[in-house]
Amino acid sequence: MLYTTNSTFPESFLWAAGTSAYQCEGAHLTNGKTLSVVEKNINNQYADPSVASGHYQLWETDVELMKDLGLKAYRFSISWPRILPNGRGAVNQEGINFYRNIIAKLKEYHIEPIVTIYHFDLPQCLQDEYGGWSSRKIIKDFEEYCQVLFDHFGNDVKYWITINEQSNMFQLPYLMEFDEQLPLEKQKFEMNHIMTVAHAKAIHRCRQTIADAKIGPALGIIPNYPASAKPEDILAAKHADDLRTYLFMDLYMKGKYKQSVWNYMVHKGVEPTIEPGDMACIKTAKPDFIGINYYQSRVVKFVPKDTAEKELKLNYDGEADETQFENIPGLYEGAANPYTNKTQWDWEIDPVGLRYLLNDIYDRYDVPVLITENGIGTIDELTEKKEILDEERIDFLRNHLFQLHLAMQDGVQVWGYVVWSFIDLLSTSSGFRKRYGLVYIDRDDTDLKTLERIKKQSYHWYQAVITSNGQSL
Repeated sequence: MLYTTNSTFPESFLWAAGTSAYQCEGAHLTNGKTLSVVEKNINNQYADPSVASGHYQLWETDVELMKDLGLKAYRFSISWPRILPNGRGAVNQEGINFYRNIIAKLKEYHIEPIVTIYHFDLPQCLQDEYGGWSSRKIIKDFEEYCQVLFDHFGNDVKYWITINEQSNMFQLPYLMEFDEQLPLEKQKFEMNHIMTVAHAKAIHRCRQTIADAKIGPALGIIPNYPASAKPEDILAAKHADDLRTYLFMDLYMKGKYKQSVWNYMVHKGVEPTIEPGDMACIKTAKPDFIGINYYQSRVVKFVPKDTAEKELKLNYDGEADETQFENIPGLYEGAANPYTNKTQWDWEIDPVGLRYLLNDIYDRYDVPVLITENGIGTIDELTEKKEILDEERIDFLRNHLFQLHLAMQDGVQVWGYVVWSFIDLLSTSSGFRKRYGLVYIDRDDTDLKTLERIKKQSYHWYQAVITSNGQSL
């Protein structure tokens, strides 16, 4: 649709920015905290997570910067092994105090906390004990962890995200650990089912504990476009959407497996084990909203069954054209889009894709949306005047916000927008070479330097956007 009048963002719109614990806190073995799986497995040819952005020591400085920016909300994750060093049982009071102090300061500054319960940081001890997400034992432990958070922080936190990017966790090798002796695809679907039950249990616990809370998942979603008008390519795009998006969305929102995906799993003999009560638990835990992490779109094409299978290989160092697209022979294969620009990491820059995705999700599920991540990783250079002129980031955010606003005019209910990220943090795949922040952190992968916080040009731009409630885009 085309619109001739300019509507405004609602006064209640949550202008926000975000981080995650393992990417920014550091202090990964400090004051009782134990190691997480992602901290162990993260690609150590780049910066390791022991310091990250130094947020654990410098959180007060960071919250002051949030206040100056004018944030209405701040999305952050709580580290499971900082709260429960053994994964269950004894609560680490030092961890509770750390997050309680942050939340109190946010509330003092009228910044709404949006808390992510699980952002990749499974306690390594649970992985070692019973295989982490491969075992149904984790459901009880995750429930206990959630209850600790709801009990300690429920009076002050009204927005909760259960699990971040469940759909991506099974695609990236450093976020999960798999048994090399077992079929990989079978493990992925089993883990996904277990994680979905745990997500549902978290929602039930939240609603039993915090009467006015809003809770939902955050999914990393990539809309899939057909590479051509060939019917085979159009069907390939549908298969990609079903396997990479709507498998998860239908579980969350409808409480059932998408039939085409279930048939695919049965055909390959990789369907998960469903125990009595699982589907009823999932179905009765419909989220209050859907969180969407949006960075790029993807093009797919049909590939015949006799095509050699390829795994996804990412561009880790920012040298263009290094990505190898995954394929599923007989269904689809990823391909480059000739109609979009790309980042240095080969990610398609597609603001219109956000509007397309929002309309599609809202039409399917009729539930409010929160943009839980949107941003661009770039190589930011500090000038002699200690400035970061990140105009590429400003253009990216401006264009995506413009399309977001059009989607809202289409009728999509969007609660807020979280820029990823507030400060530069440890990119899971590319360290500090790939920077996302509105605030520059003075360090690189090998030299901690000063960890000084320096406002980028995009910080000042977003400040003006918030002050004008989106009128200064």
